[in-house]
Amino acid sequence: MNRYIDLIQQTFDFPTKEFRVENNELLFNGVNLMEIIETYGTPLKLTYLPKISESIQNAKTYFGNAMEAHDYKGKYTYCYCTKSSHFSFVLNEALKNDIHIETSSTFDIPLVRSLYAEGKITKDTYIICNGFKRDLYKQYISELLNDGFRNCVPILDNLSEIDYYLEHVNVPFQVGIRIAADEEPKFGFYTSRLGVRYNDIIKLYEEKIKNNPNVSLKMLHFFINSGIRDTAYYWSELTRFIQKYVDLKKIAPSLDTMDIGGGWPIKTNVFFDYDYQYMADQIVKNIKWMCAKNNTTEPNIFTEFGSYTVGESGAVLYSILEEKLQNDKELWYMIDGSFITQLPDSWGLNQKYIMLAVNNWDEEYHNINLGGLTCDSMDYYNSEAHQFNIYLPKVEKEKKKQQYIGFFHTGAYQESLGGYGGIQHCLIPAPKHVLIDRNPDGSIKHWLFAEDQTEESMLKTLGYKK
Repeated sequence: MNRYIDLIQQTFDFPTKEFRVENNELLFNGVNLMEIIETYGTPLKLTYLPKISESIQNAKTYFGNAMEAHDYKGKYTYCYCTKSSHFSFVLNEALKNDIHIETSSTFDIPLVRSLYAEGKITKDTYIICNGFKRDLYKQYISELLNDGFRNCVPILDNLSEIDYYLEHVNVPFQVGIRIAADEEPKFGFYTSRLGVRYNDIIKLYEEKIKNNPNVSLKMLHFFINSGIRDTAYYWSELTRFIQKYVDLKKIAPSLDTMDIGGGWPIKTNVFFDYDYQYMADQIVKNIKWMCAKNNTTEPNIFTEFGSYTVGESGAVLYSILEEKLQNDKELWYMIDGSFITQLPDSWGLNQKYIMLAVNNWDEEYHNINLGGLTCDSMDYYNSEAHQFNIYLPKVEKEKKKQQYIGFFHTGAYQESLGGYGGIQHCLIPAPKHVLIDRNPDGSIKHWLFAEDQTEESMLKTLGYKK
């Protein structure tokens, strides 16, 4: 008999650090998922909080190793970009690890205020304020600066943004400048819509920063959509960015920091082979070499990791409601949730996640498609990152076994994009959300963060109930 466990072990180097099977049931980071399902039911989202701290500490180790190996003089600072997940439990866990924060929109600043009021951050915490800013966002940034948040650093996205701060900030402050990087060749535009053109950066500095005693240039900011990957495109853009830093440093002595943005990838399949240490080594090596070549002091390095911080902490668990054979070869498993509303990246961006059976690993397997609950024909999932098919255990009806499945490393963006607590396609309710942590003795503890969304909350949002 060709069992599901045989298929997985033959296809992947399995078990892995995150996944193993005991008694035909899947464990995720040592958590027995069937126990979670039996306690809370499905559909449910879960966040395994220790993974957030683990990812942060790993990154700090990678860059620390690289700086030591290359005798690098600058310092490394880890920032978490809140847009990946704004939830309090994510920030609370991340901030245990001596990190700093990157914001991207207006209402991030009240979030920062809340964290400060709770003692989770101090006025020395770096608040890197990114994005194209409307007046209210600029107002909130100015108020932070005037209130003594001295390491709040607005990243200038255009030539006129600094005018607001010069008018409204009453204390000396620092700014950064975001470079408008070239997009990947396959992208729909040549240059990012965000940031200042390379040719305008020195002009911006000389006309509005250089001779103003209240403002100094702290940081040059670099970000590309494809993320930090070992490609000719990435290294070419990074080299171009470093050269601009070197040129700018010659006339801007206060410039001492290079922010290389976000974009470390997460595991989207079981045989993920990205070499984080190698990439950190190469980044540090390239910066050091170009600075030495140009007789420039090595800058401090900031990163802004969002998906990398929180992505691998998340999972979504579903029950299979029904099996449907729609023609001679297309067999469907219908889940008790929706890909469009609960895993919107899988629908909108064709993002693939690690998908594994939670139970019945000793059963035979077959090729199936997964269908969601909405009436939309696009609410399906039918391929993996490593192949064009998906396979799950074949559970005969007469055995009266329930099949459960999980999508893993879903912790970034999905709640925000799916409209957490709001109105979703076909009024599919948001599932319950469970948080999982470990006690000091290593034992598992878990609790409910949010119940299933109710019909009453939806009717109130839609105006049917006062």
